[in-house]
Amino acid sequence: MEDAHFHRYDFGGVPGQSLMAIFDGHAGRQAAQWCGDNFESVFIELREANPDIPIPELLNNVFVETDRRISELYKQAGTTVVVCFLQVAEDNTRTLYTANAGDARAVLSRDGKAARLTYDHKGDDKREAQRIAESGGYVFNGRVNGVLAVTRALGDSTLKPYVISNPFTSETVIGDTDDMLILACDGLWDVCSDQEAVDLVRSEMDPVKASQVLLDYALNNESMDNITTMVFRLPQPPSSPSPVDTSSPASLPPPASLSS
Repeated sequence: MEDAHFHRYDFGGVPGQSLMAIFDGHAGRQAAQWCGDNFESVFIELREANPDIPIPELLNNVFVETDRRISELYKQAGTTVVVCFLQVAEDNTRTLYTANAGDARAVLSRDGKAARLTYDHKGDDKREAQRIAESGGYVFNGRVNGVLAVTRALGDSTLKPYVISNPFTSETVIGDTDDMLILACDGLWDVCSDQEAVDLVRSEMDPVKASQVLLDYALNNESMDNITTMVFRLPQPPSSPSPVDTSSPASLPPPASLSS
């Protein structure tokens, strides 16, 4: 098991604001575990140093800096990553920022319909293969230089500059029909479509049980990879918006995650 994860509810002291991530390690658990222990602190450090920077740009900088620090520590190990930051403004507007490198994925349930918020960076992607070729590398059998199946990740210093850390980012304003967010590594997505995942757990309000449903589904369908699933029930804003009214977000359980 080479995965790691974290979630922070009421992040930054703001009710309902959340930061969460899953790291799917390869060539050892070191890179994923380092991210699980330190990614949040890098995010806070760079955000405090540049408080006015747009969140997508901040996330890109955090990925690049985290990649730099990991590469100084570990020459072989690497990790894919999916990160979600649910920002809550003073008027209770909620904006979901996502970033990923590799094939860990975030899926939003919007009125029961799956909306993918991330992009799978794999060796069979023509644009990624072209980028790698232009950098002097190659893709063989869907693997970068015949080694790694993903084209973007943190770490993997021996495969630089072909495997890069710059993430795909997205920005989504959360509305009343957005009820659930699913994060998972490819151990789930190899055997489950985005819509299947939403259908499996949309009616389960307990995020712990919902995460277990997805985990069991992946295992029962013979997933051959590490599996980490995270389900986050999106809190609905108070009916009378107020920066100090925390009754609605606080009444919901924090996100839950399970690994196998």
